Amino acid sequence: MVNIRVIPRLDIKGPNLVKGIHLEGLRVLGRPEDFAQYYYEQGADELMYVDVVASLYERNSLHDIISKTARRTFIPLTVGGGIRTIDDIKSVLRAGADKVSLNTAAVRNPTIIREASRKFGSSTIVVAIEAIKQPDGKYLAYVDNGREHTGIEVLSWAKKVEELGAGELIVTSVDNEGTGTGYNIELTKLIAENVSIPVIAHGGPGTLKDFGTVLKDGKADALSVASVLHYDYIKKIEHTMHHRTEGNIEFLKSNRSFQKINPTGITEIKQYLLSNFYECRH
Repeated sequence: MVNIRVIPRLDIKGPNLVKGIHLEGLRVLGRPEDFAQYYYEQGADELMYVDVVASLYERNSLHDIISKTARRTFIPLTVGGGIRTIDDIKSVLRAGADKVSLNTAAVRNPTIIREASRKFGSSTIVVAIEAIKQPDGKYLAYVDNGREHTGIEVLSWAKKVEELGAGELIVTSVDNEGTGTGYNIELTKLIAENVSIPVIAHGGPGTLKDFGTVLKDGKADALSVASVLHYDYIKKIEHTMHHRTEGNIEFLKSNRSFQKINPTGITEIKQYLLSNFYECRH
């Protein structure tokens, strides 16, 4: 059995780690370097940075953060957001990333997937699919952090991406993202059962049970995790937060919007996976 990877996702806006619901309403949580270092020390298998406003400004501004993280952590680092050309990919990899995640660029110019996979290797190229369920039950792909409609049906797109040479997919349910209601099992399974490359599930976990469900029923190969990890870390450093980060934790203290999210750490997630007979690095 292949080891299940637990991959913290850090959404970045400017110099800050941010988090929202349905990829919107972004709140500043703190310095991404602090979170990344903590997750590395706790046993994360990989890290993922996404510049969530990069596509709006047609640039990726994560080079400094990438370099700092690459010097301090020794696990694969995937970077996405605003990467549009082969030169952009080369620049991010030179800064210290191990993989790049493409969404907007892949949709607008699918040949970049083939070109990039041939130049840098398919294992370096991850394609992100941001999906929203339509009234007729179909899932359509979106770009620009879930803002822009493409009209592309996600399963046909996932198959095409695989044919073009992508090494893996990260599948985000925009409907579930940040809600704590669980991963979108239907969406994840739809894609995982129809492609042969790894599928990383993203969007919605609120409890430990959600991780087992998306692996067993959704057929996911890896877990992308954000809210439950971020809020767990903030709780642990709350008493020293004003010294360590600029994050705003008042909304967490109020508990108004996050009743469905049960903060938990990487250690607990991996213990849960092992207890349910899922292999993982621990």
